Amino acid sequence: MDFKKVKMKIPAEANIIIGQTHFIKTVEDLYEVMVNSIAGGKFAIAFCEASGPCLIRAEGNDQELKAIAIENANALGAGHIFVILLKDAFPLNVLNDIKNCREVCSIFCATANPVEVVVAETEQGRGVMGIIDGFKPKGIERERDIKLRKEFLRRIGYKL
Repeated sequence: MDFKKVKMKIPAEANIIIGQTHFIKTVEDLYEVMVNSIAGGKFAIAFCEASGPCLIRAEGNDQELKAIAIENANALGAGHIFVILLKDAFPLNVLNDIKNCREVCSIFCATANPVEVVVAETEQGRGVMGIIDGFKPKGIERERDIKLRKEFLRRIGYKL
């Protein structure tokens, strides 16, 4: 078995969600989740089919994001993995709906941080072993950091 590190491409001002699912209709069901959850948001979904023709299936409402989602899914090359890119919305706007999609087995990450995916490859194929989301901690939050965190959440409208 070989392990590989695959860096995800995330456009400026975008977030990425990576998860695992189990059925060909996932791309259409996730499209419905996204379009119903983020009015006005831009998004794209790419899904790696794991049987039959083993194609990367893709949908979305933004062609640039769609091309990058396909590029990321192709780089991962792991069966039943999906990649969602979104702009003008945050993952927290869609995560519960994605988790409630009948085909979705798990979510590996939802972030705007740089992402590296650890992939294992065998003779049969590839699988996601884990996600490296962002960077390691640089210290422990202090009073000033708490104040900045609270101000940020209010500035972006997620707290009163």
